[in-house]
Amino acid sequence: MPEELFIVDTDILIDYSRGVEKAKASIVKHEIDHRLAISVITQLELMAGCKNKQDFKLLNAFLKDFEVIPLNASISDKAVELFERFRLSHGVMIPDMLIASTAMVFDIPLLSKNHKDFRFIKDLKLKKYSP
Repeated sequence: MPEELFIVDTDILIDYSRGVEKAKASIVKHEIDHRLAISVITQLELMAGCKNKQDFKLLNAFLKDFEVIPLNASISDKAVELFERFRLSHGVMIPDMLIASTAMVFDIPLLSKNHKDFRFIKDLKLKKYSP
């Protein structure tokens, strides 16, 4: 059973839901050696795209394969620190800083295709999105 935890960013899961083969291959590749997780922020972002009860049902079924990591005080404090540090210089967004903070607090890699949103955060273990 895979032990190392990876956080998967929202962008990859959106691609996966749209049938993008690269996203599907990346998820399959990483779940062989890792337990996959998402931030509760990703869960909420995906829920925001649901248009009806059927969408919610399908999303909930899909997310059963992921560990959902809730926010806590440490994640919130780290997100505030990152937001203050990078908002003006890099135009960061709140959800991205909460997702990055989750990975940093738990010291686990973040798998994302949007490296431009995170590459300047030195202590973040940012992993490439590739099948």
